[in-house]
Amino acid sequence: MDRLLDETRTGPWYLSMPQVAEVVVETLKRGDATHGHYELHSYVAMPNHVHLLVTPRVIRGRWLGPLKGFTAHKANKILGRGGSAFWQGESYDHLVRHNGEFGRIQGYIENNPVKAGLAVEAEGFRWSSAYEAARV
Repeated sequence: MDRLLDETRTGPWYLSMPQVAEVVVETLKRGDATHGHYELHSYVAMPNHVHLLVTPRVIRGRWLGPLKGFTAHKANKILGRGGSAFWQGESYDHLVRHNGEFGRIQGYIENNPVKAGLAVEAEGFRWSSAYEAARV
């Protein structure tokens, strides 16, 4: 699925717009820091999808639904798309079972822009936790 998302050249690429990507990334970080609904470990906002590695502190419906709703509202306002669906209805969730898997998933997320040809190195892709970590 990830390979298909990375290689697709059709469909909406709303997250390639800096204003929209900024809304999503800032909301992800705020959801961790302000609301405490999850611990955000890694993220990347690709042009047509988002990857997250989180440790939830509340049930999925209490953080993912509001996160998607808030970002959809803000993004649609930027795009002038009142009331239109922004995110797909489903998301792909995966339970991380051990530290080795955690590291592999984190590496995959942060290197996804490089693999997709959007950056030369992970730290160079502005809408990612790798970029954020390189600036701290």
